[in-house]
Amino acid sequence: MLLGAHVSISGAIDKAIDRALDLGCTTFQIFTRNPRGWAAGPLKKDEVESFRGKFREAAFRVAVAHMPYLPNISSPDKAIHKKSVASLIQELKRAGQLGLQYLVVHVGSHLGRGVAAGIKQAAEAVNTALLKVDNDVVLLLENMAGQRNSVGSSLENIRRILDLVKDESRVGVCLDTCHAFAAGYDFRTREAIDNTLKDFDEIIGLSKLKVIHVNDSKGDLGSGVDRHEHLGMGKIGERGFFELTHHPVIRPLPLILETPVDSRGNFATNLAKLKELYLREKW
Repeated sequence: MLLGAHVSISGAIDKAIDRALDLGCTTFQIFTRNPRGWAAGPLKKDEVESFRGKFREAAFRVAVAHMPYLPNISSPDKAIHKKSVASLIQELKRAGQLGLQYLVVHVGSHLGRGVAAGIKQAAEAVNTALLKVDNDVVLLLENMAGQRNSVGSSLENIRRILDLVKDESRVGVCLDTCHAFAAGYDFRTREAIDNTLKDFDEIIGLSKLKVIHVNDSKGDLGSGVDRHEHLGMGKIGERGFFELTHHPVIRPLPLILETPVDSRGNFATNLAKLKELYLREKW
């Protein structure tokens, strides 16, 4: 049972482990640095040792790093693309230092230049980063929600990127349920989930599916609205997440929450709901 949430590194990066344990996580996701800027100082030896020591002591098997907000690997702007590739290289190195298994990156936006151009830019970024960094971290492309100019909202987009990646063994997919639902992939019933995963298998291959971001959706199916909602309070609903967590393809994977924190709930309440649905024997 690999259930967790995105936890803060505020104070020191090893405090993320403490927060994950306090929540009752069996997996977790972090930013390795301030996600709202481009620059990041190098990880210090004592920080890395403390993080890795706590990780071992807590007996976590798998955890995930997430790219910061500013990079856009699909950008046609040369300066932004160059900075995005540099950030991707840096984050792959940092994830490796910390002993994290995966690094998630949003596929991004083509900024009006067309999906084909965005796919080419994204693949170029991935190839450059993997060439520069030789470690065991698997880079996960995260699907987008169908927003204007987005690249990677469709499974076909992601497959086209993978086809251009020179070492596909080092790349997988992180499937965000809110993004996928907003892009038109249904999760509300077992039949809908079967159909979505059948499409995923035929287009990408289920062996590439490594992590699930478990988020309900404020927007309707196919709305293109990237707005995460508390589990059971959105358009996917409790039944959808019950069926999702009981699906044999999904159940063994790391399921990581990126749900809101507001007056209606937080990561603790959403994790409790996720565990309840995961352990519930029948609907």
